[in-house]
Amino acid sequence: MDRFARLVSRLLRVPVAFVSLIEDDRQVLPGLFGLPESRAGSRALPLSHSLCRYVVATGQPLVVPDTRADDRLRTHPAVADLGVVAYAGVPLTDADGLVLGSLCAIDHEPRTWSDGELADLEDLAAACGAELCLRILSAQSRSVQQVLETARAAAERARSDAERLEHEAQAGMDHAELLLRASEELAQTSGLEDVRRRLRDLFVGVGKPSYVGLLVADKDELHRIADPDIEHAVEREFLTLPVDSGFPSTRAMRERRAVFVPDREALVAGYSPKAVGFFDRMGFTTVLCLPLWGSRALLGVLAVCWAKRHEVGVTERATLTAASGYIAQAVERALYLDERVSVARQLQEAMLTDLPLTDHVEISALYQPAADSEMIGGDWYDAYHLPSASRGGEPAALMVTVGDITGHDMHAATIMGQIRSMLRQATLDHPPYSPATALTALDAACSVLPIDASGTLVHARLELADGGPGWTLTWSNAGHPPPLLRTPDGRVTTLVEHDVLLHRGLGPFHRTEARRDLPPGSTLLFYTDGLIERRGHDIDVSLAQLVALLARHGDRPLPELLHRLSNRPADPAAGDDVVVLALRVP
Repeated sequence: MDRFARLVSRLLRVPVAFVSLIEDDRQVLPGLFGLPESRAGSRALPLSHSLCRYVVATGQPLVVPDTRADDRLRTHPAVADLGVVAYAGVPLTDADGLVLGSLCAIDHEPRTWSDGELADLEDLAAACGAELCLRILSAQSRSVQQVLETARAAAERARSDAERLEHEAQAGMDHAELLLRASEELAQTSGLEDVRRRLRDLFVGVGKPSYVGLLVADKDELHRIADPDIEHAVEREFLTLPVDSGFPSTRAMRERRAVFVPDREALVAGYSPKAVGFFDRMGFTTVLCLPLWGSRALLGVLAVCWAKRHEVGVTERATLTAASGYIAQAVERALYLDERVSVARQLQEAMLTDLPLTDHVEISALYQPAADSEMIGGDWYDAYHLPSASRGGEPAALMVTVGDITGHDMHAATIMGQIRSMLRQATLDHPPYSPATALTALDAACSVLPIDASGTLVHARLELADGGPGWTLTWSNAGHPPPLLRTPDGRVTTLVEHDVLLHRGLGPFHRTEARRDLPPGSTLLFYTDGLIERRGHDIDVSLAQLVALLARHGDRPLPELLHRLSNRPADPAAGDDVVVLALRVP
């Protein structure tokens, strides 16, 4: 929570930021930055000093440029006691819209909050809200521990009963083992695909079903979660079912109860012809559909199917119902984790630059996330015009950066955002905008500031050549894969000049830069290592293949060129995201 407060402070450049929760008699601050130590120690403020309570009460953002000029707030104790002058707060909500608290930025001076700053605050609030939901769910899951102990006790009783009758013993042991495996296997799942993968081997022994399906509710539909490793015909045919359709699973969803279909006759009598045909094609005779209840809502349905007629006795039904409780806990946790990753990806993509419009140079970029949906990368690109040499004149040059921050999590994405902003500042603060000078300044800042940044990047300036119609490229490379230059005759040159990578442990480093004149019609390609690094492949061979593709297709329109380069045969389990950026001079 403190990290979210720090991010608000850095992105919006404010001295004070809160993650705030409102209780009956006080404002609790699980995340804070910039509050005096006399106030910060208790991590709480009296409600009399809280502006955040207005955000929580209304569920709407509160944006005030100057509280002293606001009729509602000029006499508020927070203005005099805490120095709250400019205030911007947005609600923290869960997936159902329930307001959990607020995320706020505070300045001691009047200011007009820009649309970009408020959009950044909304993005951070979405990520913070998802994190709060995950914390709440984790706290709720601890209360399930007593249920786990009860299940283990039931398993032991079933083991002792097995000594009396062999058949009952075998069935009882299978049921007990199911509960034990459910409590253990599903406790560490990370996403919906992981839950589905573990369900595959959960049901074994006497009465093992032919198929176990997981369907997750989404508004008025049930979505089947497909097995990520094994292809099932049942999962290809019906991936989505409207809740009002005539299937046993949708009936369990509508009526919020278990639905048991013992045989085909019962299916024909109670369900739609489409459902009957589907069960006939799949070879299912008996099905038990169990609702999956979360802590606040119905999450979906578990469909247990048998090819031969199967009698589901009281004990087996109770066991399957208990197991569905563990599955529901895993699904709820997975949904929060998936939402958190989705929000983090949106935050990362929001940090990618809108490419500048220019009449002189064509420019196009592409970002592809890693195949593993849980991995959030630090790959990024940036492009912007440098200030004109004369007031009102055309932009003098174009700066381009492509980089890769080490790591595959939200921390990497936030470090990426900081490094991008710091490099922009270092460039614009050092005319005539030398790439090497900017990188040297970035190295110096990273060696002093508490930023755990490491990775690679290439920083380049593209400008009209002195005294001629041509263009000149000047670049500095911090350990990054080499840019590629394709001339109109189809030849591709690898720009191999480079220095060491970016890492605070290496200390301040004097960066060098290289320069090259670009023939008219040349195409430049910048990219991250995810484009050429593949499991089991030599990176030099992959780079040679990329060079050949650029030589063959480099005269195509840039969006089409990037599409061709990024859709080469790849490792289906690619573990890294990819950035590709291309420029073409006239």
